[in-house]
Amino acid sequence: MPLSAPTRARQPIHTRSIRVDSYLRDDGLWDIEAELIDTKAYDFQLREGDTQRAGDPVHHMRLRITIDDDLNILDAEAAYEAAPYGEFCSAIAPAYRALIGLNLRDHFRKRVRERFARTAGCTHVTELTNVLPTVAIQTMAVRRRQAPPSSERPFQLEGCHALALGAPAVEAFYPQWYSPGGSARHED
Repeated sequence: MPLSAPTRARQPIHTRSIRVDSYLRDDGLWDIEAELIDTKAYDFQLREGDTQRAGDPVHHMRLRITIDDDLNILDAEAAYEAAPYGEFCSAIAPAYRALIGLNLRDHFRKRVRERFARTAGCTHVTELTNVLPTVAIQTMAVRRRQAPPSSERPFQLEGCHALALGAPAVEAFYPQWYSPGGSARHED
């Protein structure tokens, strides 16, 4: 269901687009590529006297990680196509190799905050890391669909309100794991 119609006239100002694509590599590993693009809906003057044109990226950053089936990060690369301070911004790109060795399921977002907080990272590239765990899970779905049924509880249960053990969705789709007194936080 879409959002309701705006109740007042509006003027566009800023657009942030985040896109993430995932790939199965021929060596059995996975690449996840995230991209952030910020644009303005108006022209404005830059410090150097040039004009930033409406629709041209103010920020355009990319991040690629390579992971294995256990969600371990084996490689990482950041790149900049547009940044407000040019090479001063992009100088931090090599620091994102410090993602290597992290696991997307093991307190990943907390560990990223610890490694790239404030001046140790780039706000925009670090923002891209936030989507990596959930995209990796969606990426791995292709393997889960090909695997034989398991007697282990599906990992996604208890991961959000719709999949709380006492929730109607669990009762409907995962009845063997449904628990009426489970952690569902809503009433039916």
